[in-house]
Amino acid sequence: MKTGLITSDTYQKHNTGEGHPEKIDRVAVVIDNFKKLDNKDLVWKKPSKFDRSLLEITHNSDYINFVEKSFPKKGLSFLDGDTIVSPGSKDATSDAVGSIITAIDGVQNKDFKNAFCAVRPPGHHAEKNKAMGFCIYNNVAVGANYLINKYKLKKVAIIDFDVHHGNGTQDIFHDNEKVLYISTHQYPYYPGSGTNDEKGKYNNILNIPLPAGTTSEEYLNAYEFVLKRIREFKPQFVLLSAGFDAHKDDPLAQLQLESKDFYSITKRTLELSKQYCDGKVVSILEGGYDLLALQESTEMHVKALLEFN
Repeated sequence: MKTGLITSDTYQKHNTGEGHPEKIDRVAVVIDNFKKLDNKDLVWKKPSKFDRSLLEITHNSDYINFVEKSFPKKGLSFLDGDTIVSPGSKDATSDAVGSIITAIDGVQNKDFKNAFCAVRPPGHHAEKNKAMGFCIYNNVAVGANYLINKYKLKKVAIIDFDVHHGNGTQDIFHDNEKVLYISTHQYPYYPGSGTNDEKGKYNNILNIPLPAGTTSEEYLNAYEFVLKRIREFKPQFVLLSAGFDAHKDDPLAQLQLESKDFYSITKRTLELSKQYCDGKVVSILEGGYDLLALQESTEMHVKALLEFN
């Protein structure tokens, strides 16, 4: 079995303006690197189109209408202070959502064992009715709801190792007992949420706030709490909000992980997932703003996915 790599060229038209950290090069360096590595066990796929109803399960209709009207004919438009769209953002935003749908279908249909979606814009800050923190639609949340609605799963786990708390994913699944959301993140830090006592209506949220300066060893020790909770939940599918901005070289945060740590995080998660869901894991790119660190870290992440086959 192989690993799916889901991406499209439309991210190149999602222009966020001069000097914005969530820039086109982020996905370009990742994709170019995988093309150069030319691993025969990587199955490259483009995202499929999807029905608007999949968005409506996750976001409210007024918000979806607002987003659709926000893409400008020319120039840039602001959805919030950080979240900028251009004319080409419409297709990129749609493909970011479509990629996780395509990846899930591929795993469920056994086209590949697991998958990584290299897309932008990211998604985990987007709430039910609000764009935030570079995110427009919550890609991973749409994926979880798709698993519940299309494949009738009753236990989906989302692990978010982005350095920022996924307030949007927490908001969307706060009162959904079918979804376990776990986040490791720097705290106190943007967006300000993610304390220990935010547990969700059904105790279905686990936040692991970490101080600035957290080392690799400290992080990997803390990650044992993630794995413990996964064992208790016994998911039928695992989705990863794969942000690589906890890297020591990232300009937007102060955790101290190294590129190889993302191999360890992924490998540990996959080994555990094998016990409960036959290794069904799909990850989607969130943050990561130092280009070399992002290139190295995504390579380590996908190396673990490929080895698991």
